[in-house]
Amino acid sequence: MLTLFRWLLRLTIGLIVLLVLGAILAWYFAVRSLPDYDATLRVQGISAPVEIVRSTENVPHIFGQTDEDSFFALGLAHAQDRLFQMTLLRRAAQGRLSEVYGAGAFAADDLARRLELYRNAAASVEAQDQPTQAALRAYANGVNEWIGQVNRGALGRGAPEFFVLPQDIAFWQPADSLAILKLLAAATSNSAAEEILRARLSLTWPDRGPELLLGQGNASALPRYADLFPDARLSPTQARLGRAPDRDAADVLRPNSGLGGNSFAAPANRTAAGGALLANDPQASLLAPSLYYLARLELTSGGVIGATVPGMPVVFSGRSPQLAWGTIPAAVDDADIAIEEIQPGRADRYRGVDGWTELTTRREVIRVLDEPNRSVTLRSSRNGPLVPTLDAGLADVTPIGHVAALRWTGFSDTDTTMSALIGMMRATDADSAATALGRVVAPAMTVTLADGDAIRQVTVGALPQRAQNHPTGGEMPVPGWLPQGEWTGVIPAAQEDPTPPDTMTFATEERGPLALRRTRLAHLLNDREVHSRDSFIAAQLDIVSPAARALLPLVGADLWFTDDAAAPGTPERQRQDALNLLAEWDGAMSEHLPEPLIYSAWMGALQDRLVRDELGPLTDDIRTLYPGFIDSVFRNRNGASVWCDIVQSAPVEDCTTIARQALDRAILDLTERYGSDVTSWRWGDAHQARHVHPGLGRIAALGWIVNLTQAVSGGSFTVSNTGLLGTGPDAFQAATGPGYRGVYDLADPDSSVFILSTGQSGHPLSRFYDDLAGLWRRGEYIGMSLDPQLARAAAAGVTTLVPAADR
Repeated sequence: MLTLFRWLLRLTIGLIVLLVLGAILAWYFAVRSLPDYDATLRVQGISAPVEIVRSTENVPHIFGQTDEDSFFALGLAHAQDRLFQMTLLRRAAQGRLSEVYGAGAFAADDLARRLELYRNAAASVEAQDQPTQAALRAYANGVNEWIGQVNRGALGRGAPEFFVLPQDIAFWQPADSLAILKLLAAATSNSAAEEILRARLSLTWPDRGPELLLGQGNASALPRYADLFPDARLSPTQARLGRAPDRDAADVLRPNSGLGGNSFAAPANRTAAGGALLANDPQASLLAPSLYYLARLELTSGGVIGATVPGMPVVFSGRSPQLAWGTIPAAVDDADIAIEEIQPGRADRYRGVDGWTELTTRREVIRVLDEPNRSVTLRSSRNGPLVPTLDAGLADVTPIGHVAALRWTGFSDTDTTMSALIGMMRATDADSAATALGRVVAPAMTVTLADGDAIRQVTVGALPQRAQNHPTGGEMPVPGWLPQGEWTGVIPAAQEDPTPPDTMTFATEERGPLALRRTRLAHLLNDREVHSRDSFIAAQLDIVSPAARALLPLVGADLWFTDDAAAPGTPERQRQDALNLLAEWDGAMSEHLPEPLIYSAWMGALQDRLVRDELGPLTDDIRTLYPGFIDSVFRNRNGASVWCDIVQSAPVEDCTTIARQALDRAILDLTERYGSDVTSWRWGDAHQARHVHPGLGRIAALGWIVNLTQAVSGGSFTVSNTGLLGTGPDAFQAATGPGYRGVYDLADPDSSVFILSTGQSGHPLSRFYDDLAGLWRRGEYIGMSLDPQLARAAAAGVTTLVPAADR
């Protein structure tokens, strides 16, 4: 027995030693991939020495003597800090995520191949102007130079993720940057998803279902989807969720998901300092690291600084000494679904305008990790590629014997958007910037410009034109064989905000008559005659919910102070306490208050109670609160109060009864999670921004290291917008938000400020991985100066690039 004990002891000690050695070895290789910012590198591809000065926050300030040298250094800096993120974005655009993540990413790869993101990007390289082609080549050379440095110096494969998720790191090509821009365009568009949901609602309740999305209390303007497709039937066994609630590798930029943002500006005569002001906060999925990366470039046209996306040589939102710009997705309908009828017995033919027509067909092979390769057949009609994997709800609206094709403005293979954006960066005034932006194809964007005194706002991108007799007006899928359902053309948007020169301008991605965030932003800007940088920051960080202010007096009108005081600890007392809190609340979605949590849970339960008996399982796909719908119901617009009656019950319920029942349900759910004391609940306990690492965040042993979780204020309808996950036990989790914020003051340009949601580095062991996250959460910023001396003061490091031929 003693001998056995000794051997067990030795074995245990040996295992402990092996684990310690393994941990040390893993740490060693992971640390080796941390770049040395104080280094001199001899490189091929530059004409003269280049300095990359890393500011205190690790923002690279790049000083090159030619534009190509600066773009080269930007590519190298991106690769130093975000190489894994760049390769992941490229794989997502190429449809090659399955090679790394296995079968779970197959659907994303299949969709990317069908959308031909990379094929169209590669074809578009030659469509760029010569300066842009030179910039793309120089940028790619800079990325490849860092990959070469990693290989030559055995620098931990460039990022620790490559040890956990092994993959070959192919050299960067100019087409890769265009492909990521195509992926961004695909993620920006959600028109097709809205069409599909609207059609499903029409099938469920033809007379009133679509008014949930319309917010008008009147769905009669739309045709019944069942009249367009008599054989369309909702499948009772169809998997209900259109998108998985958990974000995975494919959610880096998921096509058809929709992005957002705010952009607003004031001319010089409306500012305290006598110079134009501009603010911009583009929004996307909250990831670690952020989608955005701060950088400064010295170009022959002057210095530019702002937010870039790793993989592309473009400052999407930023400023130069003379000009500031901010971009957000434009609120346009840029995609349509066409339902094609397949010829019986012939899967390769469909019903066209002139009869049965051959589908264009090609086959591709998708490699899947640890599984056999999968061959996929990709087919296209004259209306676009067939996209059965675009949205899980698409199966509900596609009759048997039919398939769905996608029309989208982003299918162009001569897309000059990259040339337009780089041209904007080089512009010296708003007029020349607007001219350059005229070449944007996809994504369609609203761009706010400021050039010292004046401001402009233009909507740019390709816009589809539909016939007056279009069967659905682009609001629902259309029969693909009807000629009146085709686009009559695609034209450049080139629309400019017609506001007078002394008026502020603003934009959000919201559209429709009840665009509440836009309304709140207009109030903040027009409520004062003169603005300052600080007032613009306050507007950008505003957390007052216009939806709460509009809905609570309406929904609770007959509930406030209507009952006698109930005994403490009873459900009735909880309801009274909740109503008392909401009666005194100003609508601020502060993480420290209980009211935002009570309001959000109440409105969510109310909408669910209003629609579930009519929509059934489809309700599980309604993840967004539609304030316009609730407003219509409680104001009984066009008889919309009929939604309040629960069809399955004998009595006829009124809206006050439903409102009370929904509040009781919400309080019961919150009590189970946060205790019975209503006043102790906190919005921040439920509303947390979870920045998920798309490579390692789902690995249990590593997620707690690489993911960032923060309680945040705001909500889906506040100017400081943090969109809710909308389903499951963490329905109030912030899934999207402003990955970047910038405020530009052209009266004193170096007082401009910006911030990221995480940090500059994508390396989880770097001190710059999450150092900006706390500032972002608290609504703080860092300086945005083009002054070289300020960048060098207490710099984190200076990397000098020397041409390899120099001695």
